[in-house]
Amino acid sequence: MDTSLSSKTRQVVISPEHPFVIIGERINPTRRKNLMESLARGDFGIALEDAHKQIAAGAHILDVNAGVPGANEAQLLEGLVRALAQDIHAPLCLDSANPAALEAALAAYEGKALINSTTGEEKMLNAVLSLAAKYRAAVIGVVTDDSGVPATPEARLAVARKIVRRAADYGMPPEDIVIDCLALTVSADSQAGRVTLDTLRLVQQELGVNLSLGASNVSFGLPDRVALNAAYLALGIARGMGAAITDPTVPELATTIRACDLLMGRDEYAMRWIKAYRAAQKKG
Repeated sequence: MDTSLSSKTRQVVISPEHPFVIIGERINPTRRKNLMESLARGDFGIALEDAHKQIAAGAHILDVNAGVPGANEAQLLEGLVRALAQDIHAPLCLDSANPAALEAALAAYEGKALINSTTGEEKMLNAVLSLAAKYRAAVIGVVTDDSGVPATPEARLAVARKIVRRAADYGMPPEDIVIDCLALTVSADSQAGRVTLDTLRLVQQELGVNLSLGASNVSFGLPDRVALNAAYLALGIARGMGAAITDPTVPELATTIRACDLLMGRDEYAMRWIKAYRAAQKKG
């Protein structure tokens, strides 16, 4: 099953049969004071710099968040989307829980966007799916609902099934739903990583839809987060995950993803692996 996304000039496909898709996470003002201050002024310079750095490091899609406290998020997200679309070719992932902001950005976007995200909660599910259907966007569906975070893989699968079925009611095919099986920190619950990995396998087997994670959440609060995140990405990819929201500028993560693509038969004649190695040797 292929989830196809596009900008005005470029298409990206999420699928276990295609190379892994990196959704660059850095255009997000949360815990980034300089970016937040620049966005609050309506200055998109830092965001554009982050966009170019992430694409140069291997990002295929850019997650775009304009959640600045006190700002008009709809106006800000729309302006940021327009600025990025003029400067880069990568498709965009619109990151907001504000339906008005999502609609303003979707109306301005030329291409097929990815919405990050909805959950199985009734109010959010209906609001986001109606917008996705109207603007022909794809959606990341996170496996929580009105009862909170399901404790077991089977309960998370049930939420995923609900999201896919509800999307069908809006005329959306299953390939336009990417399920996020919810990475939680293992510092708070040592079984959290395993539950998510088991959910990835279940959802892939039962529903066949494409899978993603906000993978860096797993290591929150722990030392040597890069090693944990890299290992988690590899385990998720082995269970069918085709995309992740992560930071491509971290070399260890990018290397892990390229290695997984090669070892899983998605890098013919190891050409991308060799090209990246030679580029790194020249820099060194």
